[in-house]
Amino acid sequence: MIGRNRQQKFFRQNPLRGNSLVQILIYTNLILFTFMVLHGTILGTGMNAIMHPSTRLLAHWGGQYWPWVLDNGEWWRCITYAFTHGGIIHLGFNMMVLYQIGPLLELEIGWQRLFVIYIFSAIIATIAGLIWHPATVVVGASGSIFGLIGFSISYYHRVGGGIAIQRRNMMFQWAVMAFIFGIVVGADNAAHLGGLIGGAAIGWFLPTQIRNQRKTDNFFQWTAMFSVVITVISILFIPLSWFIS
Repeated sequence: MIGRNRQQKFFRQNPLRGNSLVQILIYTNLILFTFMVLHGTILGTGMNAIMHPSTRLLAHWGGQYWPWVLDNGEWWRCITYAFTHGGIIHLGFNMMVLYQIGPLLELEIGWQRLFVIYIFSAIIATIAGLIWHPATVVVGASGSIFGLIGFSISYYHRVGGGIAIQRRNMMFQWAVMAFIFGIVVGADNAAHLGGLIGGAAIGWFLPTQIRNQRKTDNFFQWTAMFSVVITVISILFIPLSWFIS
């Protein structure tokens, strides 16, 4: 069960202090966005690079475009798109949500499991995009974030109890509001749904008891290390692809 002290500890901590996965994810997104804006500014796009980057610029900086993945073998886009954002508002909204829900899960299940969920959900989200709109350039961390939300809904539902059910309900409300917001602004709800399903699937099978969770430590440690390596390589492919092309 989730103790009151752990809940209070979560609300006292700042996820941008110390060494945390949430900190690394947020800073990575901010750094890549800054580089993309600087590149767009050099190209003469001015403020558009900050508010509304062109589709070409987004694709240049790792946006998902399935024809290039399937025809040119640019598999790394299946991950880098989740670190590329279509403007400062898009980036700010996604990072705000990650800032709100990420530390809770990192404290609860550890960074290894959190990162596996994050990357797995990004991949499932982009596969959903392949089915729904295969010829559209897609960017954003929302598929991964929806994965964290979906995981929380199913995981805390299985944990049960007052605090867990409150967290489940809170995450469910996040999902509903984000889906409605996505409809209003024309966001990629296909990716949102895919990420939600991917995260919920892990949440449904991950043991809720600490003793049983420990039995999965080796699996998630190795899977997390693989996810880290493949993510770093994918990000490095962003500039490498310019020369390869």
